[in-house]
Formats: sequence, structure tokens, C-alpha cells
Amino acid sequence: MAFKFKGVDFLGFDGLLNEDERLSRDTARQFIEDNLIPIIEQCNRDGRFPRELVAPMGKLGFFGANLEGYGCAGMSNVEYGLVMQEMERGDSGVRSFVSVQSALVMYPIYTFGSDEQKNHWLPAMATGEKLGCFGLTEPDFGSNPGGMRTRARKVGDEYVLNGEKMWITSGTIADVAVIWAKVEGDDSEANSEKIRGFLVETDRPGFTAYDVHGKWSLRASVTSGLSLQDVRVPASNLLPGTSGLKSPFMCLNQARYGISWGAIGAAMSCYDTALQYSLLRKQFRDSPIASHQLVQEKLTWMISEISKAQLLALHVGRLKDQGKVAPEHISMAKRNNVWMALECARSARDILGGNGITDDYPIMRHMMNLESVKTYEGTHDIHTLIIGHSVTGIPAY
Repeated sequence: MAFKFKGVDFLGFDGLLNEDERLSRDTARQFIEDNLIPIIEQCNRDGRFPRELVAPMGKLGFFGANLEGYGCAGMSNVEYGLVMQEMERGDSGVRSFVSVQSALVMYPIYTFGSDEQKNHWLPAMATGEKLGCFGLTEPDFGSNPGGMRTRARKVGDEYVLNGEKMWITSGTIADVAVIWAKVEGDDSEANSEKIRGFLVETDRPGFTAYDVHGKWSLRASVTSGLSLQDVRVPASNLLPGTSGLKSPFMCLNQARYGISWGAIGAAMSCYDTALQYSLLRKQFRDSPIASHQLVQEKLTWMISEISKAQLLALHVGRLKDQGKVAPEHISMAKRNNVWMALECARSARDILGGNGITDDYPIMRHMMNLESVKTYEGTHDIHTLIIGHSVTGIPAY
């Protein structure tokens, strides 16, 4: 990496954090500096997920970090958010992996699972011994998950699942998939076609996963499609606490919260790189380009927006720790902070000129990654409508 990260704190943000929060952030920061930064550009070139980092991340308690028990770290939501910030400062794909493992697989097992399911899966997932994926999005249904075509049919003491899922992080390396399906009603089903969650071991007959190739974004992340053809699972694999779309949306809110912090990390990386570069790069009168008004305007915009995003994420995290957060609060943080990070990446690339497109610097990689982050876990526009519904009381979707 051309420059060593120096940290980004214009408003004295660290002073708002307690000792445990700073420790969690600094532990994750050191891990990323020592283990991911030296290899991430090559991983991005090769389209390779750095799986060798899974076990070390598990030892540090990064998986399911804000869950209690089952070998999980029991961090506060603010501590967890700061860890996600550092993960994405390294790379969005690595943060995506940790988010899926934690918020989209361990969280639903923890929240909706039976004691047997929790005891079987959570300790092994906390260490990274077992990996998971989350199957909600389908080839034809992303922002409208209620239209899903995946079905589960009760046959004796089993369920038979059929359907397709798409854009699934970790699909081909997962040991278990949390699959959302509409349960076909029968005489024993009070509510026909209710959406329920199922734990589907990926080695079951009829379950196949394949990688999505040709990506220009999240190249250091495993992105997959899933196919379920008459996959049979015991009735005990149903997540008993799931009921309707509210259940997967609760999971998505956990992931969206982590993203709102992660995007700040990507923005920090871009800003810090652009600032250091502008102080060294000389142009006109043998002066650093940092002395130019237009460059200073870009740097000022970036640090202002990063500072506002930090305060927004922290406040939402405090609300979450107090049990007072609402989905629209998380939507605002995800929507604003990812947009902010993508604009920071573009401004930083502009400051670096032609150098900004090479992988001697992390900026273009972050920019391409953030294009995906802006889309997944609720697009920018969908979060606009969630907030609009909240403030007007009128749903526009």
C-alpha cells in the first residue's frame, strides 16, 4: 500500500467513545493493517477471498460479535459497528463476509432458532469452523422479496424446498444456508404461503451453489447463486420463530446497521490516501497540490461528510444499544453513509488523477466495491422510500 493509514478524526470523535469501544476498534484496525492490507490488492486482482483470515478473525471474536453466549464476544452494538468500520476500511468484501456470517446467519439462528439449533451452530460459527450464507434474494426478486418463488412443502416430518437464490455472499463456501421460502399451505397450515426460514445444510442432495464470475466489484468476496431442487430437510430445520417477511427484514436491519459503519471505513481510506497524496504530489510552481483551492475544497467536503457520518452512525448505535432504534433510523444511516463513501471515493480518485485508477492505491477498489454496497441490503432508493414512509405515513412502494 502506498501510504500507511494515519486515522481520520477531525471532531475529536475518539473522545465520544469509551475504553471498550476504542479497544474493539483498535484491535480490528491492527488486525486489518497486519493481515489484510498487505494482500488485499492481489486478492482483488485474482478475485480471491482470503479464506486464511477466517480462523484468526474467529479467534478475535469478530463473528457474531454483538451476540451473547455461545462463544460470542458480547460486544455492544457500537463496538460491533467500529469493528465493521475497520473491516471495510480494509475491503468491502471482507466486511460483507463478516456481516453475513454475523448478522444474516448467526443472528437469525440466535433470534429465531431452537435451543438445539443454537447449540449446534452458533459456537462453531463464532470460531469460523462453520460458515453460513443467507438466501433471500432471487434472480427476479431483489427489492421485492415478497414476490419470491422459492417454496417449501411439508411432507411427513420433512420439508421439501424448491427454488433459486441469487447474489448470495459465501454461497459456495458455506456449510449451512438460511433459506427463506413460502410454505405451501395444507390442512395443518393455518396461513397459506407464509414466509419461513430454514436451515439447509449445503451438502444435502438437490442443493447446488455456483460462483458468479466476471465481477468488477467485491472481487475479494465470494458471490454465488443457489439452486434447490427437491431438497429435503427435517422439520427440525425450520427456524421456529420465523413468521412472515418481518423475520428476514429483522436480519437485514442488523446487516444494514453494520454497513452504515463499514462505509465510513471505506471513506476514511479514500480520504486519508487523497490527503497524503496531495501533500506530496507537486504541480505548478513546484507546490504540493494540497495548496490548490480546488483540491482543498474536495478534501474539506470529504472530511465534513465523514465527520457527519461518524456522528450519525454513533447515535444510531447508541439508540440500538438502548433498544430504541427504529428501522428508518438504520435506513438513514445506511443510505447516507454509503452515498457519502462513494462520493468520497470519486473525489479522492479525482485528486489522484491517473494514479487513482491503479491498484497502487485503494481508491478505485473501494469505488467499485461501494457501487455494490449502495445496491445490496436495500438500494439507495428503497431506503429513501422507507424514510419517506416514516415521515409521511404513506407507503410509496
